[in-house]
Amino acid sequence: MANPTIQQLAADLAAGRTTSRKLTDEALARIEDANGEGKRAFIKVYETQALAAAKASDSLRKAGIVASPLAGIPVSIKNLCNVAGETTLAGSKALGDAPPAKSDAPVVARLRAAGAVIVGSTNMSEFAFSGVGFNPHYGTPGNPADRKRVPGGSSSGAAVSVADRMAVAALGTDTGGSVRIPAAVCGIVGFKPTARRVPIDGVVPLSTSLDSIGPLANSVECCAIVDAVFAGEPIAVPEAAPLAGLRFAVPRHFVMDDLHPIVAKAFERALKALAAKGVTVEEIDLPQLDKLPAINAKGGFAAAEAYAWHKDLIARRGGDYDPLVAPRIRRGAEMSAADYIELLAKRADLQKRVAAVTANYDAVAMPTCAIVAPTLDEVATPEGFTRKNMLLLRNTRRQFFGPLQHQRSLPCCGRAAGRLHADGRGNVRQTPAGDGAERGAGGQASLTSSRAEPPTAA
Repeated sequence: MANPTIQQLAADLAAGRTTSRKLTDEALARIEDANGEGKRAFIKVYETQALAAAKASDSLRKAGIVASPLAGIPVSIKNLCNVAGETTLAGSKALGDAPPAKSDAPVVARLRAAGAVIVGSTNMSEFAFSGVGFNPHYGTPGNPADRKRVPGGSSSGAAVSVADRMAVAALGTDTGGSVRIPAAVCGIVGFKPTARRVPIDGVVPLSTSLDSIGPLANSVECCAIVDAVFAGEPIAVPEAAPLAGLRFAVPRHFVMDDLHPIVAKAFERALKALAAKGVTVEEIDLPQLDKLPAINAKGGFAAAEAYAWHKDLIARRGGDYDPLVAPRIRRGAEMSAADYIELLAKRADLQKRVAAVTANYDAVAMPTCAIVAPTLDEVATPEGFTRKNMLLLRNTRRQFFGPLQHQRSLPCCGRAAGRLHADGRGNVRQTPAGDGAERGAGGQASLTSSRAEPPTAA
């Protein structure tokens, strides 16, 4: 049975078929289940606070006060967001002696104001610096489809919390794929909004130029609701628009190289389904993407900007860092100001050249990941970790240089392989279908609007 959506649960709450206390009790029970992944998916569990919030939500509902569709619904937040009175760890041990946060991050405060019940803070790749989801300090949650496989990262616990019904929606962050990758390999939906759509104050940064805060949830409609809350906008789920007449571009270069057969098959099936509904799917030449590895050879924006934030901490407590993450951060020390300025120029140039090719399409479609979720054994060595991490990140990282605005990872097989729609803004919507054997295999499509978002969402 498909996981319930925010809209379904909001309707149940409104009709009195359930209560926030019941939903929260069930979520907390799944987190605490000794046979489940809760102890690895969560770094902190806010049981007392969550139960109090659920009780308050039920009382307010009886009084006719419902703040939003999220009111009374359990959600999780990634462990790099400030929570008042808590030390923000960012999935690391190195911040253990940091002072507690004086206030909630704005995005956390917005969730509370919307009436969401925050059940806990989720595990992640240390400092959000990998697409694997491995964490040596707090454990690595198993993939919902196969517990011997990784959940993807860096928002690993966020994805598992939603897929395993420990939360209905999750707050994740995405710099080079950290929402879209775990959504893909865990069989749910993830959305990376345009950078700065959602304030990143009070959130431990990876790359201040590229970081975004986005939702992970069970449907595109769910993501639209949570994204509106994150952005402080009125909640309005766009009506589905006809697919007929839309034009989707599929690059021939770079992102389609060396696909795992399961990924290739699922992506091809999704394209055929779209074409059957009247979408014009066109392969395009985009050789500009082939230059990305060379442009990023010195570490790219993430290494430079991460090192600027970490240089004092890593000098003082480098021994407490994940040994697979610390070297990636230290690469930033090797980049000069001239290197960084050159990187900015190359990015601007590539944006212009890619825009010239994609501007006349409604979206660019590609597999979210080139491979299926690796096994834990496959990432157990530094060499294996690096190889699989680069393959998981390859397609999502290409947005560092594209002009493309907002991106989402959609299941194209398995549990959520239902109907795909697109609204008038170029957003693609999906209606879930039943379970399937390929859930979590990584067979997802990443759809990126090639049109600018409206001014209210910029």
